[in-house]
Amino acid sequence: MITLYHHPRTRSSRFIFLLEELGVPYDIHRIANLRRPDGTGGVDPENPHPHGKSPALKDGDTLVWESTAIALYLTDRFPQNGLGPAVGDALRGAYVSWLSYYAGVMEPAWMSAYMKWDVPRGTAGWVKTDEVMAFINARLEKSPYILGEKFSAVDILIGTTFKLFMGSPILEKTELLEAYVNRVHNRPAYARAQAKENG
Repeated sequence: MITLYHHPRTRSSRFIFLLEELGVPYDIHRIANLRRPDGTGGVDPENPHPHGKSPALKDGDTLVWESTAIALYLTDRFPQNGLGPAVGDALRGAYVSWLSYYAGVMEPAWMSAYMKWDVPRGTAGWVKTDEVMAFINARLEKSPYILGEKFSAVDILIGTTFKLFMGSPILEKTELLEAYVNRVHNRPAYARAQAKENG
């Protein structure tokens, strides 16, 4: 049985969405406590994440943490709905590249912008958000989803992030991005996930 270690309104919420898309049985273990930016909170001793963060996922004796690792693990473990191209599929390289890009470039770019860190180009492994968005926009101008015509777990990671930040000072709300976010979030699995998130 899959167990998702979840705290509401954190990155773990999108894995309820992914698990609903996969259509596999799972349990949600609600994490009682997290460390907060203001210094409050703490580590839940029942949370197996090595830093007490959310999400973490257990599949029997297997523990997986970090969003892109969980997405890759679940889509490889449960390939039946095609949410992650399998090894040998022509899109596999793009899939693992986008997962890595999300973790290694996109998230650091957003965090740098949010924290107002000026990171000169070439000094870090990521780029500024305007360069990220030029790349993303060019992709979405050609196809409805990141990998092309087919929705994938990459869209869950990117689409939920855009929903969170779109219209804020660090992510301009555009027709192109709004249409993409709506395609991702208008899926029945998202509505089911929201019901479980709030239940």
